[in-house]
Amino acid sequence: MPLVSHIRIRLFLDEENAFGPGKADLLEHIRREGSISAAARAMGMSYRKAWLLVETMNSCFRSPLVVAAKGGTGGGGAELTVQAEAVLAAYREMQQQVDELVEKHLKHINRI
Repeated sequence: MPLVSHIRIRLFLDEENAFGPGKADLLEHIRREGSISAAARAMGMSYRKAWLLVETMNSCFRSPLVVAAKGGTGGGGAELTVQAEAVLAAYREMQQQVDELVEKHLKHINRI
């Protein structure tokens, strides 16, 4: 029976989980939806949890990854910063490289 492995990369800064798969997905949803609340709904996540994840990301990096405008009559909204796009791209590339490396080694292990 072949081995199956799931490796998820999480980036810690000090003791804080600064970035990982859930936060990457949240950023992609914020980009697509244009707001934290709409992103949370699309992911089946509470707004509070999404907001806490955004606050964690924003506090862990040198500059914020998400900028949000307050709601109201004109509506709110959120968008990714240039830094967020760079972090997200680097994270997705790391994950792809790790997945490829694991797959390569699992093929060898499965033949043993």
